[in-house]
Amino acid sequence: MIEADRLTRRYGEFVAVSDISFKIERGEIVGLLGHNGAGKTTIMKMLTGFLEPSAGCVRVDGVEVERDPLTVQARLGYLPESLPFYPELTVSGFLEYTAQIRGVDAQRAVSQAIARTELEEKALEPISTLSRGFKQRLGVAQAILHEPQFLIMDEPTNGLDPTQTQHMRELIKRLSASATVILSTHIMQEVNAICDRVLILKDGGLALDERLEDIVMSNQLQVRTKPEANLPEALEGITAFSNITRLENGNWSIDVDGDRKLAAEQVAVRMVNAGLPVYELSAVQRDLEAVFKEVNEGRENAA
Repeated sequence: MIEADRLTRRYGEFVAVSDISFKIERGEIVGLLGHNGAGKTTIMKMLTGFLEPSAGCVRVDGVEVERDPLTVQARLGYLPESLPFYPELTVSGFLEYTAQIRGVDAQRAVSQAIARTELEEKALEPISTLSRGFKQRLGVAQAILHEPQFLIMDEPTNGLDPTQTQHMRELIKRLSASATVILSTHIMQEVNAICDRVLILKDGGLALDERLEDIVMSNQLQVRTKPEANLPEALEGITAFSNITRLENGNWSIDVDGDRKLAAEQVAVRMVNAGLPVYELSAVQRDLEAVFKEVNEGRENAA
């Protein structure tokens, strides 16, 4: 769906983005993470055709953005962090105006966007009277008027209360059924809640590109059996385990080299064969915030 091929952007001697490549498949929700100045905004501008790369290219469904930006932009929906509104317009009036600019059937597009963002009760209200949460929904509505194939959303839950945040997350998940979503945010809980995959930027480079489920799973297994069990004896000869540590009350920690799933299967089989009860066998999960910190501190074990 979206392919960035060795993207680089320079401003004079300063390199904002350096040789970044990634592919995003249709229907994915991808979190774009990084400290301020890491290159997130520059990448979003290049993906949308607003900014030309100094080197490399972006393709959307095989169309190179730099060569045919209008075709790509017709398939793009964008929610900036602070969307400019005309406060005196009503919700439906603003969307009708946006639909005309987009060149789509205003009556059909507006009614559909209002329904998808659950703005029916506010359709005839002036924008100046809307809460922050409803303004964010309106921002999403204008982004999806033309039924785009991919959405770029910059801090979509910024400033929302917990209820509004939950509504926005549910909305983004629904939108991903018909569009690829790139979500730029500083909020780790946001990524944990809705993203399938994470791109972490550091100093203009791509430091990590992994599925979320792989990122949060460490290379450790947690095992609980009867306290007197000798687990190392039961697992003797399995080369995938670099360290087996006894904890308390029958708990053990196992460091795995290689496939965690295969390692867990081997542990279970060996324990059953040795007559050891398996009270717990699970992969130890890592916190995304800790992973982000590891990446930005340059630790080799970040992935």
